[in-house]
This record gives sequence, structure tokens and C-alpha cells, in this order.
Amino acid sequence: MSDGAARIRFMPDNPDLEKALAQLAATPTRLAHLTVESTDEDLDAAPEGEWSARVVLAHLRDAESLEFRVGLERLVAEPNPALFFLPPDEWERDRNRERDDKSVLLGDFALQRQASLNLVATMRESDWERTAPGPRDEPITAAQFVQIWAGHDAAHLGQIEALLGETADGAQERRARPPE
Repeated sequence: MSDGAARIRFMPDNPDLEKALAQLAATPTRLAHLTVESTDEDLDAAPEGEWSARVVLAHLRDAESLEFRVGLERLVAEPNPALFFLPPDEWERDRNRERDDKSVLLGDFALQRQASLNLVATMRESDWERTAPGPRDEPITAAQFVQIWAGHDAAHLGQIEALLGETADGAQERRARPPE
């Protein structure tokens, strides 16, 4: 398991949660491998009406600090917390575009994700079962919330892969081969 997930002190015996935590820890590196060679033109290309890879990166960064980590903090600190997610269209319309350079997006996301993993690492065993109303008002546990978070990562990583025409694994493998 990756460094971020391995530091967790008390985690329930839950293979799905372990997988989700490993995925959360790996996402910053996977995004970097996928986009390191991308030009600004590559990052800004998108089909009509869809987000570009740059906007998806900005969304991941902002969702990390404004939605997911705050949600988890509230889940472990408050009784019956309300989880809040920004409406995507409103977020995109109103977001700050001054921090959209690729290196800034990747660096900010990695920093925010590490802060999230630090929070996860301090969770007590009882924290994993704390609940909040879910998307359809059904109770979800902190463990389920982390799995939803990992699914969010996976969906947007796949979106960037489709936009750039390469997988993160493929990009990493290609660059690992010696030049011919």
C-alpha cells in the first residue's frame, strides 16, 4: 500500500476501503505521469460543452480542499453533519482561473491530497463508522464516503485519459522504456 494509506493507525478490516485509500494516495502521481508531457493546447482541448483536462484538474484540486476533506472533517467531528458539494456548472463558471498553470494545478492538488491523507491517518477506529446523510439522504459512513471520493478520482482520471488519448499507466510505461 502507498505511503499515505500505510500510515493509518486504526482501519477496519475492509478491503474496499483499503483499495480506495491506496487509490487516493496514488492519484497525484498518476495525474502527473499522465499530464507531464501535455502542452497547453492538449490541456485546453475539449469537445463542445465538455470540460478540458485543465478544467478537470482544477476541479479535482478544488473538490479536494472545498468538498471532500471538509466533508470528512465534518463527518468525524460533528453529529449529523451536512455534506456540501458545489454544483459543477456553478463551480466552473465562478472558479478562480489565476491558478490554472499545469504545474500549479498538479502541485496544489498533491499538497491538498497530502493534507487529506494526513487527516485520514489520524482517524480513530470509531471514526470510520460515523455517519452523515448521503446523496439521497441515506446515511453513509466515513468509510463509504472515502470510497465515493476514490470513485470521484477514478471517474475524473478516466475523463482526463480520454481527453488526452493515453492512460496514466501507458504514459508511465512509455517513459520508463529506454530510448530506441
